[in-house]
Amino acid sequence: MLVLTWNLFHGRSRPPAGGELSAEFAAMLAAWDWDVTLLQEVPPWWPQQIARCCGADYRLALTSRNLGLRVRRAVAERWPDAIKSNGGGCNAVLARRRIAAHEAVMLRRMPERRVAQLVRLVDGTCVVNYHGSARVPLAEAELEALAKRAVAWCEDGPTILGGDLNLREPRPGSAGLRLVASRDVDHLFARGLEPAGEPQQLDRHVELGGVTVELSDHVPLAVCLRAPGPATRDA
Repeated sequence: MLVLTWNLFHGRSRPPAGGELSAEFAAMLAAWDWDVTLLQEVPPWWPQQIARCCGADYRLALTSRNLGLRVRRAVAERWPDAIKSNGGGCNAVLARRRIAAHEAVMLRRMPERRVAQLVRLVDGTCVVNYHGSARVPLAEAELEALAKRAVAWCEDGPTILGGDLNLREPRPGSAGLRLVASRDVDHLFARGLEPAGEPQQLDRHVELGGVTVELSDHVPLAVCLRAPGPATRDA
């Protein structure tokens, strides 16, 4: 199973493209080989379009700054680099296999709403997607609470937890989750699965009007996971 996590930077690029980039993000995600994708800082009207383009099932959970979303969307579609995060946001899980269950978990309301997603795939694999608070003590407390909640919800099934955790050295506590991929504040943990190769940092450059830009300020992070072999299970 190839798992990808990517913070979409509210649909913006570096340097700023000066316009709406949903088609560019969707095309890039559709071109990559993955089974499950964890997305953060996504404009709430994007997941359906991206999922359709990728041939994927999806679930989303609204995060913060979504009051008056119709007005926010109208501004964000015209001037995304001006409104930035105030265009509204969500987390989204996309899977190129059927999603059997989904639950949104509120971890914090103040100083900013933080919501995690718990997703169970049809094969029993559980996926947890999250964007942590910007303040380290808050993010650490959220991760520890989420890891416990996730392990209980996933029971004995293989579990993947990841996203933009806003932590450079994340520690999920005693939940039995192993760090399998890491770059800056983006991380992927797993339980009941092991890496089948080295993590990958995917190229997110596109050409727009003769200028090369980077989609998002985060690098997409991917890792291939597999069930542990007999030697690993017996260790």
